Amino acid sequence: MPVLKNVLGKEKSLYLLQHATNPIHWQTWNKETLQLAKELEKPILVSIGYAACHWCHVMEKESFEDMEVASFMNDNFINIKIDREERPDLDQIYMDALQVLTGNGGWPLNIFLTPEGKPFFGGTYFPPTRTHHHASWIETLRFINDIWNNRRSEVEVQAEKLYEHLKSSGHFLFKNNIEMDSVESLFDKNYFSEVTTKILNKADFQNGGFGTAPKFPQLSSIQLLLNLYYHNGNEQMLHHSVFSLKQMLQGGIYDQLGGGLSRYSTDEHWHVPHFEKMLYDNALLIQVMCDAYQITNDPSIKDAIEDVINFCIRDLKSPKGGFYTSIDADSEGVEGKYYAWTKSEMNNILQENTDLICDWFGVSEKGNWEGVNILRTSSDIREYALSKGIKNDDLILRLKEARKLLLEYRNKRIRPLTDSKVLLNGNAMMITSLCKAAAALENEQFRIYAVELFEFINEKMSKEGMLLHSFSDQENPQIAFLDDYAYLIQASIHLQEITGMEKYLYHAKNLTEYVIANFQDENTGFFFYTNKLMNDAIIRKIDSYDAPTPSGNSVMVQNLRYLAVVFNNKQWSQLAENMLLKMSASIKQFPSSLSNWCCSALNFQFEQVEIIITGTETDDQRKKALSIFIPNKILLSAEKETDIILTKNKNYAQKALIYLCKNNHCFSPVVDFSDISDFHFGLTFSVVKKE
Repeated sequence: MPVLKNVLGKEKSLYLLQHATNPIHWQTWNKETLQLAKELEKPILVSIGYAACHWCHVMEKESFEDMEVASFMNDNFINIKIDREERPDLDQIYMDALQVLTGNGGWPLNIFLTPEGKPFFGGTYFPPTRTHHHASWIETLRFINDIWNNRRSEVEVQAEKLYEHLKSSGHFLFKNNIEMDSVESLFDKNYFSEVTTKILNKADFQNGGFGTAPKFPQLSSIQLLLNLYYHNGNEQMLHHSVFSLKQMLQGGIYDQLGGGLSRYSTDEHWHVPHFEKMLYDNALLIQVMCDAYQITNDPSIKDAIEDVINFCIRDLKSPKGGFYTSIDADSEGVEGKYYAWTKSEMNNILQENTDLICDWFGVSEKGNWEGVNILRTSSDIREYALSKGIKNDDLILRLKEARKLLLEYRNKRIRPLTDSKVLLNGNAMMITSLCKAAAALENEQFRIYAVELFEFINEKMSKEGMLLHSFSDQENPQIAFLDDYAYLIQASIHLQEITGMEKYLYHAKNLTEYVIANFQDENTGFFFYTNKLMNDAIIRKIDSYDAPTPSGNSVMVQNLRYLAVVFNNKQWSQLAENMLLKMSASIKQFPSSLSNWCCSALNFQFEQVEIIITGTETDDQRKKALSIFIPNKILLSAEKETDIILTKNKNYAQKALIYLCKNNHCFSPVVDFSDISDFHFGLTFSVVKKE
């Protein structure tokens, strides 16, 4: 029998390195480890987590550092640690299995497999000793060892049944044999009326957001409401979207000093967060706030957009380029310690204006959470200034100075660990966020950041014609997944819009051709999560859920439709339409979980608006077009006619001309984008103009 040892010390992942000193003989997921399990006829324990996961840390301290536990695991199992952010494909497969087995999910994900990699038992956090809710971890290990040795045939039968279910589990959301109705007849007003009712039935009108505790931001659902408002003018949707954003921004889930949104709130009031901060949450928050700002022109939302971007630049930006993945919830082994305050600390730091600042942030002597205080606000700054008889500008100045002092003090504390992985999906999302912020706020610096980030990805995160999932100096880096490609295609489209440079469209086109060649399932038309070159997982999964981030498939529908118009590719347009039609029943049934799909359906109903700006001086008119919320637009800027069909048969001069088109039919050009509102189409086209 080979002598195993813990091999995680050779890895780059912070999460895996956190387990490198455990007495357990942790292995990594690779063909050699899987083959060893077959040779030894041992069950595999796969334990999946990520660096910012609080309960992962808890279980490590309680169980994985225990010598008795480690000895039993080493003797009876092949033990594999996986960073879910490095291998999201494996995480998806085994999370699906866990939800079938238990009805629950989460991290740490601990799942037991046959030597062939087929799951048969699992759970999330297991306590070190039995509770009335759970068997202890050591009891669970002994139970699994017993049934493997004495009832193996039963285990293998259950594993095979679960495996067969998993192979088709992603397919239930779409109907492959649907009669191909037209998009126009299917996605009508009644369809979206049902969608709206279901979304609003889950809305928390008192606290903002959706549902009860634990409460996730559900930013894609807010984005859907903004899209619905744009098309139908329902003020309730706009109000709940903006109200929800402001409630989050005023709550403890938002870092009132340093900026940035935590992953979720443990209560329905957004007061007590689970303190980990994820890049993808904050990238999505920026995007949704940009949409809201373009509609409302609300200065507090503008401030928040800048605040979140500043947080990302300051706390998540790598010196080498790219943004890190997350910041841990814990510091010094205590969740939230870095962010919590006592009243006496505030008094010592602030000295002047202490009572006012403490009142604004809800700080008291007894504390508002476990004897300490999580900073949050309870009202709009203008309302608060009025209630205190203070000039608004004076209050803003006092708060700015107080935040500076408190942040300087907090920076001297022991910081939570930052997971320094630079992942393609989150960074591509961040390009789109920076593009949208550059457009909405007319901010040139954000445009520069977006271009620089794209160049970093283009230079450092590709190899031999393929994208890489992470920025790494490993000998065999992980190749990219579907959402890596989908988000980068989306980002390239946005970069073209804010820069007017065609090269980004051709980059998007090339990536799309690669995705179709290497990810598409010929039987359904949808895209697998993994490249066909990957073969070390038990199945290739098709993922369609838009939670917590938009699925690669739903983003590809939007990409395909946009690029189909730009490059006059009817096959891509038909592919996008067919995918959407097959998802139509599920979108209506589960709009909260398929909100990005629903946004695509809306754009199919109302059709895309083509805006082409011609001439050598297009910058001013392009900025005007970008500053307005038009979710179903295609925007091109061209100094001269090119191979792109939308640039054909236009006038080109020094002064910009703006063409508004639909289905390649254009109205007479105008010289200023503000004149566009004078056009009337045989469809809903409502441009919300800023005052």
